Amino acid sequence: MSITYTTSEKTNHYLELEELYGAHNYHPLPVVLEKGKGINLWDVEGKKYMDFLSGYSAVNQGHCHPRIIKALQDQASVLTLTSRAFHNNLLGEYEKYITSYFGFDRVLPMNTGVEGGETAIKLARRWGYVKKGIPANQARIIFVDGNFWGRTLAAISSSTDPSSFENFGPFMPGFDLVPYNDLIALEEALKNPCVAGFMFEPIQGEAGVVIPDEGYLSGIRSLCTKYNVLMIADEIQTGLGRTGKMLACDHENVKPDILILGKALSGGTMPVSAILSSHEIMLTIKPGEHGSTYGGNPLACKVAMESLQVLLDEKLTENAEALGEIFRIALNKIKSPLIAEIRGKGLLNAMVIQAEDKDAAWKICLIMMEHGLLAKPTHGDKIRFAPPLVISEQEIMDAVETIQKSLELYEQHQ
Repeated sequence: MSITYTTSEKTNHYLELEELYGAHNYHPLPVVLEKGKGINLWDVEGKKYMDFLSGYSAVNQGHCHPRIIKALQDQASVLTLTSRAFHNNLLGEYEKYITSYFGFDRVLPMNTGVEGGETAIKLARRWGYVKKGIPANQARIIFVDGNFWGRTLAAISSSTDPSSFENFGPFMPGFDLVPYNDLIALEEALKNPCVAGFMFEPIQGEAGVVIPDEGYLSGIRSLCTKYNVLMIADEIQTGLGRTGKMLACDHENVKPDILILGKALSGGTMPVSAILSSHEIMLTIKPGEHGSTYGGNPLACKVAMESLQVLLDEKLTENAEALGEIFRIALNKIKSPLIAEIRGKGLLNAMVIQAEDKDAAWKICLIMMEHGLLAKPTHGDKIRFAPPLVISEQEIMDAVETIQKSLELYEQHQ
C-alpha cells in the first residue's frame, strides 16, 4: 500500500531549503513547526498537533514553560557566558542545587548529552588508572548491545547499529559489549581486572523502549560493587521524571557511581548536560584535563535550576507514573492485528508494529500526523510515544483515540 501526504506550497518552501542546503543526516516527518506550548505544536500553516516525542524527552516540562522561559530571558539580559577562565555567580549555586537534588557529592557541567557520555568515560578511565590500579592504556569500558548515547566517534565505537558505525572507522579502542538484560554475561565481562566502568541505559530508549527484567538494575549495582567497577547510568532520556520516577534507577532504588543527565535538564531550551559523581571519582581530574567553553555557563545554570524545580513543584514525575499506566491500559484495549506489543514505564512507551510492509510504522506515523499527533518510528517497527509530562488524562485519551483511528485507516488501505 502507499500512504501519501500532500504538503502545501509554504511547507514545501521550508522542506526544499533543508533539502538544498542542509546535510541529509535526518529523515524527519514532512511537517514544519514554528510554535510550541505545553504538549502542543503548531506548523507553519497554523495546524495544531499533540507532541508525542517531546524532543526525545528534552521537553518533559512542556514546550516553552513560562517559568523556564522567564528564567532564560531574565538571565540572558544580564550575563550569558564567561567561560571557565573566570568564576561566575551562578555556577556554585547550581552545583550545590543539583548535587543536593540527586544526592551526589560533585557535578561536572557540560552541554550535550553525548558530551556527558564522553565525560563519564574519561572519568571512569582516569579513576581506573589512579584508584583501581589498571595498567596504563589498558582500561576497558563495557557497554550493552543496542545502546545509543549519540553519534560522536566514541559513541559509535560502542554501537551495534550499522547505520551509526558503518564506514566511519577506525573506532575507539577499549570498548566491549555484552547483551542487554543479561547479568551472567555482565559478570563474566567484569571479571577482567582492567574494566573501569559499565555504561548502560536503565531503559533503552532509541532501541525501542526496551525494559529489562526486574532485578537487572540492582544486579548491576551488586556486580559493579563486587568487581570494583564503576556503574555508569545514562539517564539522559530516562531521567528527570520520564519513567514515573525522578531517575529510572529509582525503580530499583539503586545509585550509580556516575550519573549522566541532559535533555530535559534545560526544559528543551538549550543544550545542558551534567555528570554527577563522588569526591573520589570526580577529583581524579585536575585543572586543564577536561572542560568546555560553554559548560557551566550562567545562562545554563539558571535555566537548569528552574527546570529541575518545575519538575518538583508541578509533581510531573507523579503525573508521568499515573498517566503512563492509564495510557498503556488504553493502548492494550485497542484491537488491532498491527500491534505486536505495548511496553513502557511512566510516559516512555512504545508500540511494536507487526506487518509485512517494513515501512508500516512510518506510514502509521504519517497518518497520525495528518490527524494531529506527532510520533516517530525507531528501528523500523517501533513507534515511541513520549509526550510532555504536563499532559492531562483527557489529552491522553484523545491521543489514544487518534492512534486507534490511524491504525484502522492503515488497515483499510491494505
